Amino acid sequence: MAQRTARSRRLGTFRALLARHSGPDAAFGRRLVLAVTATAAVAVPFALALVLVESRWPPLYRLDRATAERLHRTALEHPARVRVLDFFTGVVWDPVTLRLLVAALVVWLLTRRAWRLATWAAVTATSGALIGFLVKNVVERARPHLPEPVAHAPGFSFPSGHAMTATTSCAVLLLVLLPLVPRAWRPLPWALAATAVLGVGYTRVALGVHWVSDVVGGWLLGVAVVTATTLAFEAWRADAGRPRAAVSEGLEPEISSDADPEGTSRGAAVAPSDHVT
Repeated sequence: MAQRTARSRRLGTFRALLARHSGPDAAFGRRLVLAVTATAAVAVPFALALVLVESRWPPLYRLDRATAERLHRTALEHPARVRVLDFFTGVVWDPVTLRLLVAALVVWLLTRRAWRLATWAAVTATSGALIGFLVKNVVERARPHLPEPVAHAPGFSFPSGHAMTATTSCAVLLLVLLPLVPRAWRPLPWALAATAVLGVGYTRVALGVHWVSDVVGGWLLGVAVVTATTLAFEAWRADAGRPRAAVSEGLEPEISSDADPEGTSRGAAVAPSDHVT
């Protein structure tokens, strides 16, 4: 009898532990560990770039210097091209322009009552700007000094604020608006985003206001910020019982059809107690 009682107690303890490790707390813990691991993995390339920049790694230094000098010679030989590059980097892909687009998107989301999606977009853009500014002032890397410069820019060099803003802003616009684009047309916004991100990086180096490594660092840090905020948003979706959304479907596919994207879907099932009998 005593052995049976002890066995029952051990079985009850095992079941309690199993329930504890399979409940909502355990699910949250697993998501948290996954989010931290994924963010850290994405941040590693930026950390490596930062170390190489700070240590003035000779191969990277030679690459930066050679690319800057070659593009500078081209700029001096083609002043018309400089005006085109300056227009794109100073107007079309300027951080102010991109942030205004994100701000307009946030306002639109608020009118759609997509509160959390609007918060995600605003936090991603704002945190990206603040983190980039802080890293610039910690690293304090000087911008290129070239003879007969064709352009000037204030502040420090690493990472490129233009490149980072283009990365975070294009990611926000893509992940929010993709569900509104027909599937056959979705390669187009991806191509436009890639053109903006790569194009703004080229203009900054070609105008002699950034090193190549500055631009790459801006891209990498932007991707790290977007990854961190996106994982946080995905955790909310999981807690709300919504399915995981693929990147190709956008961050919240329901935005394309819901009158209240974060409330009850128009096509959602009605609870039994709400049925009219």
